[in-house]
Amino acid sequence: MHPVTAASVDLNADLGETVDGAPTADDEAMFAVISSANIATGGHAGDASSMRLAVERAARYGVAVGAHPSYPDRGGFGRAAMDLAPAELTVVVSGQLAALRAAGADIRYVKPHGALYHAVGMDADLARALVRAVVDLSDALGRAVPVLALGAAAAEASAAAGLPFVREAFLDRGYTPGGELVPRGMTGALLHDPSVVAERAVRLARDGVVEAIDGTLVVADAASLCLHGDTPEAVAMARAVRAALDVAGVEVRAPW
Repeated sequence: MHPVTAASVDLNADLGETVDGAPTADDEAMFAVISSANIATGGHAGDASSMRLAVERAARYGVAVGAHPSYPDRGGFGRAAMDLAPAELTVVVSGQLAALRAAGADIRYVKPHGALYHAVGMDADLARALVRAVVDLSDALGRAVPVLALGAAAAEASAAAGLPFVREAFLDRGYTPGGELVPRGMTGALLHDPSVVAERAVRLARDGVVEAIDGTLVVADAASLCLHGDTPEAVAMARAVRAALDVAGVEVRAPW
């Protein structure tokens, strides 16, 4: 076993994901219990107004702001892969990062969304394309901006560019015995029980392991734990996780 820490862990959530002006999550309630917010930057969801509101809420609750860029796929919520050349992907991501900065965000990290998240974890060229955009952001800010993700390609590209790479684990998604996420639409892909999710959070924080759908334990070397804000039980799960971590003596705080 490789415990992450018994002292602290980050709790992140995907927020600001408005579609046609309508929120997909109870952002106000989520901001009250998380430590980092992955703010939609207009690719799969979100707009200038939602980004400004998210930045304001983050400041009010003391939550770190991360950019959550995606493929430009509003119709599919960024969950379908797109055939973009690496150079084009860099331009797309850079534009989304600029949009969040224009909304007043002090971007502390970048976490890709949906299909892009999975693509940069596996495809070295796409990972380097994403990282190029983050390097440009880092240069503009005068500090290295971490990448929050999973996958060897993303980790290697970040390291090669001198960017911190932070691994996460998903509290509300099922894991295969091989440590991969169970694809959406398959049995066991999504978790809904707040008590189960809370227990998983404590186990990840203390022992660095997560239970797969077959009951085996998978090592998850994660410094940040993710909840999806758009699931119906998101607020109940987030509150249960925060309470369980508090009882376990694990501080919830952003590492950025």
